[in-house]
Amino acid sequence: MVPMRDGVKLFTVIMTPVGSTQPLPILIQRTPYGADQPVEEGGTMDLSVVPYYGSMAKDGYIFVFQDIRGKYNSEGTMEIHMPLTHATQKGAVDESTDTYDTVDWLVKNTNNNGKAGIFGISYPGWLALVGAVDPHPALKAASEQACMGDLFLGDDFHHNGAFRLSYGMEYTYGVEFSKEGSDFPFPQFDLFDWYLKLGSLKNVNEKYFHGKIPTWNNFVKHPDYDAFWQKNSPLNYISYPQIPQLHVGGYYDQEDINGPQLMYTHMEKKDSFNRNYIVLGPWNHGQWARAKADSLGKISFESPTAVWFQSLQKKWFDYWLKGIGDGKFDEAYCFQTGNNQWKTYSTWPPKEAVVKKLYAAADHTASFAKPASAKGSVIYTSDPAKPVPYRTQPIEETYGFGSRWRPWQVEDQRFVYTRPDVVSFTMDSLTEDLTVTGKITAHLFASTTGTDADWVVKLIDEYPAFDSKNVLMSQYQLPVAMEVFRGRYRKSFSKPSPLVPNKPEEFIIDLHQVNHTFKKGHRIMIQIQSTWFPVIDRNPQKYVPNIFEAKESDFIKAQQTIYCNNSNATYIELPVMNN
Repeated sequence: MVPMRDGVKLFTVIMTPVGSTQPLPILIQRTPYGADQPVEEGGTMDLSVVPYYGSMAKDGYIFVFQDIRGKYNSEGTMEIHMPLTHATQKGAVDESTDTYDTVDWLVKNTNNNGKAGIFGISYPGWLALVGAVDPHPALKAASEQACMGDLFLGDDFHHNGAFRLSYGMEYTYGVEFSKEGSDFPFPQFDLFDWYLKLGSLKNVNEKYFHGKIPTWNNFVKHPDYDAFWQKNSPLNYISYPQIPQLHVGGYYDQEDINGPQLMYTHMEKKDSFNRNYIVLGPWNHGQWARAKADSLGKISFESPTAVWFQSLQKKWFDYWLKGIGDGKFDEAYCFQTGNNQWKTYSTWPPKEAVVKKLYAAADHTASFAKPASAKGSVIYTSDPAKPVPYRTQPIEETYGFGSRWRPWQVEDQRFVYTRPDVVSFTMDSLTEDLTVTGKITAHLFASTTGTDADWVVKLIDEYPAFDSKNVLMSQYQLPVAMEVFRGRYRKSFSKPSPLVPNKPEEFIIDLHQVNHTFKKGHRIMIQIQSTWFPVIDRNPQKYVPNIFEAKESDFIKAQQTIYCNNSNATYIELPVMNN
């Protein structure tokens, strides 16, 4: 029970190599998910068989696992993603000060070499990020992995203001209902209809939570990007890398796709000491910690990408904590899907990429030529009572038995391709490979008969009619990048405003960073829809000040128009590399 500066004690597991007498560096992982290990006090366990730690465990590190305050065996009170306040409030404690105090205690009470590192995935990744702010002098390196970034703009709970219903409801209940964690007691296995029958979001508190889940209450109180969300954003309380920082993220991360990309870019602006690095791989949330990561869903990566990453991670900590190696790390290591190769870059995104505009046409084609016609559009009807599923049913509980939550972002999009409320625009088959590396941005020109609307845009790699590599993958629609945007925030995330019925407007949507080769014979597709349920809550399509308090009567059908003409041309910016 390690004491913090305010007297609260945190449960800490310290594991040192059996028989070791020499001073060793310390590797810390702090967590809200339970730090206890399956070993008795003074007993032994074989950490070398755990893929994530294995190679480092074999070479001599002190591993430290700690429950953050208010969780499991630690004292105190937990607040999800508590912002850093110690610099502005005298005597304040936060995850940065708790990390400092932990390192200070460990340096004084273990046989160490005076150097410590911190790393972790997901929430522990965020703890590694904030633990590296105003660090203890002995903390020499950090690796935030699958770390949440801004919780309103692009991670766990919202994407561009659109609320992530199933994940947000299930995760907050799971973390905050009890100290040890709990699953929401759903009455059925397939939750698609359950969430549909739930109705308005106001029913969550009225029927189930009854105001007892603090983070859910914050969702309701703060439906827009106000001071609460801005204060809670690491963009506000983290400025630059004070120690070497290795950001790690996955292109198909179903929880925190944005965080590593966002925080690398944010910290890179002030990285005058060359301490800021990034790794992006073909992974879902934390997949690099597993044994192989040679595939995701039906998509093969043709090599054990997790083994490759774990070797780099060892090299990273070996250099900063042991002085092994030359310390020459590439700025960016970014796996190239399609080609299935690791690539390195001196800047990220690479400056040599040339932006090309892929336009949607009214005849459902797509090309790099801007539509010449003065008129042209595609129309569909969006009905909140019949939302488009975000993946095939059943929609299992996020972390429940049989859940397919982890690979959903590579799921074949043909399951919605023929729906009348999903529209697609497809290129001719490519005559040569086309590699897209960097940030994908959609420029959607659209209107609605309602006064609010969600826009879901997907960039898809459609496999050939007969795929010579694997015939079972023929015509597979692989989503390379997907994102949602809540229309009311087109001018400002802080000050939403109604859409004007039938008025064409531009919606600029960040589809994140990718590194993908569309192979010769494949086709590039743009796909657009207005519901993505239940991962995204249903937009009433009638503007209301707070969607969390919408009435059932506020949910209306709307006719959506996607413009594909010379004056209002819908397109996606693709950063194209010369192969």
